[in-house]
Amino acid sequence: MTDQKSTGPTAQSERDRALDDEIDTEAGSSSPHLDEEQQRQAGERAPPGAIVIHEIVREQGLDELARSGGSLAWSGLAAGLSIGFSFVAQSTLTAMLPDTPWRPMVTSFGYALGFLIVILGRQQLFTETTLTALIPALTQRTRAIYLRTMRVWLIVLFFNLAATWIFGFILSRPDMMPKPTIEAMHLLAAHAFVGPFWHTVIMAGAAGWIIGLMVWLLPAAGAAQPFIIIILTYTISLCGFPHIIAGSVESSFAVFTGQASVADYFGRFLAPTLLGNTLGGTLLAALLNHAPVAEHLRLVRKPLP
Repeated sequence: MTDQKSTGPTAQSERDRALDDEIDTEAGSSSPHLDEEQQRQAGERAPPGAIVIHEIVREQGLDELARSGGSLAWSGLAAGLSIGFSFVAQSTLTAMLPDTPWRPMVTSFGYALGFLIVILGRQQLFTETTLTALIPALTQRTRAIYLRTMRVWLIVLFFNLAATWIFGFILSRPDMMPKPTIEAMHLLAAHAFVGPFWHTVIMAGAAGWIIGLMVWLLPAAGAAQPFIIIILTYTISLCGFPHIIAGSVESSFAVFTGQASVADYFGRFLAPTLLGNTLGGTLLAALLNHAPVAEHLRLVRKPLP
């Protein structure tokens, strides 16, 4: 009886310490899954193969798993505030241009602004985190890794959304922005609530897929990273694919201005968009990016002690 009480928590504690050592050792260091040439490619950012890109993203995920809760919270808060500038820039461009069929082709470039700030500033955005934090869990499938991945997801999502509500509240204050811009904001915010539930899920899945694809493209992009971010987020905006964080700024603004209710926010925007974004990002990670290299990783992966 005494042995059971002492060995259970001790064994769990040892596994947690082993996981900490794994994360601290591997994050930012040479990956044990790569040979010498692949490590050189990863270090020099030479044109990499699939396994090299996988390991770069995996190490980014290990960095995220190793961060403290406070660090994730502050970074998530910063990202949620920064993404609000997508709404401001797009609304400003909409207000400045005539109402023509080609107007969205120009105003969608404004949507990229917040993503440029967040991604190049290395702030924590939920739709990126769904992929990068998941890769270590797909590589080493343990309960402890799964729990840490969920911890990162929940902290980042909560503080991203909290920040968008702060931003939406500020924009909703009287005379905060010029009247034409406010009118454009109402026009854009209305788009967050159109379409039935499952249609929104599918459209949001496309947005999650594109963001996940962007995460996979950036390690090999070099100086072209801003262009990759702009063209992919421009596509999300132009096609009307809902994004859980960028769209939350618009939706919270609509709630604060009386254009929509809290029930609309959670039922018509948040639930289907979160489901679609998450499925899109995780399916991309699991099916198209991890699966092709999974067998190689199983052959070379060193198990935790």
